[in-house]
Amino acid sequence: MTTENKNKHTSAVIIANGRYPHHSIPLSEINNASYIVCCDGAANTFIESGLTPNAIVGDLDSISEENKIKYADILHHETEQENNDLSKAVLFCIEQNITNITIVGGTGLREDHTIGNISLLAEYVLNANVRMVTNWGVFTPIKKDTTFKSFAGEKVSIFAIDPTPMTVAGLKYEINNRVLTNWWQGTLNESLGEAFSISTKGRVIIFQAFE
Repeated sequence: MTTENKNKHTSAVIIANGRYPHHSIPLSEINNASYIVCCDGAANTFIESGLTPNAIVGDLDSISEENKIKYADILHHETEQENNDLSKAVLFCIEQNITNITIVGGTGLREDHTIGNISLLAEYVLNANVRMVTNWGVFTPIKKDTTFKSFAGEKVSIFAIDPTPMTVAGLKYEINNRVLTNWWQGTLNESLGEAFSISTKGRVIIFQAFE
């Protein structure tokens, strides 16, 4: 892969510096991507696998000196420390008019990084269509009424970010105009069929587990 002209792509895969994917679904996201952005530290693993990203974004404190030199033309050095490297990569994509973003490698190592990265989805959804694909399932943030494709028996968890009422239909344990006050309250649910819906005016993150 080579560096592309700005605005040519509308979608991207961001590889974060968590555990590199091993499940076939996140790996297929990487293999089928037309534009790949690596967070600083993730670039080393990605390059070692024999691939080249379109862009490497971050404070560049984790990438090897060898790769800094070899891939200098696709490095995007962001020195500010208000955002982590994943957020810098998302902002980079948005600046390139790329607003359909899939994140892989965002979980699986330190738990505090995992929780932080998942919670950031609720910020990203304000400006982009984003989801995080892990080795276990998919996290999707929403901020309005949404219907999800599903299947009977699919394991589903719901994490409310804003303290606004929500109504959930199509899951084993329905929620009727209720405010969830803690992340655990919407977890370990199960789909009843081919779809389920969430009605909300606040930000919510949904997890759908792979079969």
